[in-house]
Amino acid sequence: MRKAGSVEVICGSMFSGKTDELIRRLRRARIARQKVQVFKPALDTRYAVSKVTSHAGTDFDATPVRGAREIPAQIETGTTVVAIDEAQFFDDEILPVVQRLADDGLRVLIAGLDTDFRGEPFGPMPTLMAQAEVIDKLHAICMVCGEPATRTQRLINGKPARYHDPVVVVGASEMYEARCRAHHQVPRE
Repeated sequence: MRKAGSVEVICGSMFSGKTDELIRRLRRARIARQKVQVFKPALDTRYAVSKVTSHAGTDFDATPVRGAREIPAQIETGTTVVAIDEAQFFDDEILPVVQRLADDGLRVLIAGLDTDFRGEPFGPMPTLMAQAEVIDKLHAICMVCGEPATRTQRLINGKPARYHDPVVVVGASEMYEARCRAHHQVPRE
């Protein structure tokens, strides 16, 4: 009998603990003697090239890939858990890859931003969330008022980025803050 695979999505704003939660699940899988493989987009070099690293400093070995289509060929025999961090940076090619891995009986863990700095759905994340068996949306703390934050505020020279600024700009606390709905700003002009 073939084991059923699954897709779990961990989403939320920046600084909500997505990568920490992904790493927690990976460590538990290893404790359970499951073979895990972790992938990340090659463009994310903020902390380390061959690790997923949380803003809090926890890390886990990972393989950088230029595109999701590279992942299936790198799945090793015996792997039961596949994790993909920063999934919002992949294009829609990730969708059939994730479905195929789950259909092949693998547990697929996905972490990524559900919305971009504008507060709009980010890349393939909405579809991944719709197709997942499990979704966990994490919240950060608003840097203005201390309430739960669900948005990522991009700052340029201390001021909110404008709506028509580029969507993908890789960075950390030097250019992003977590914000609640009331304090998230995206000027259109």
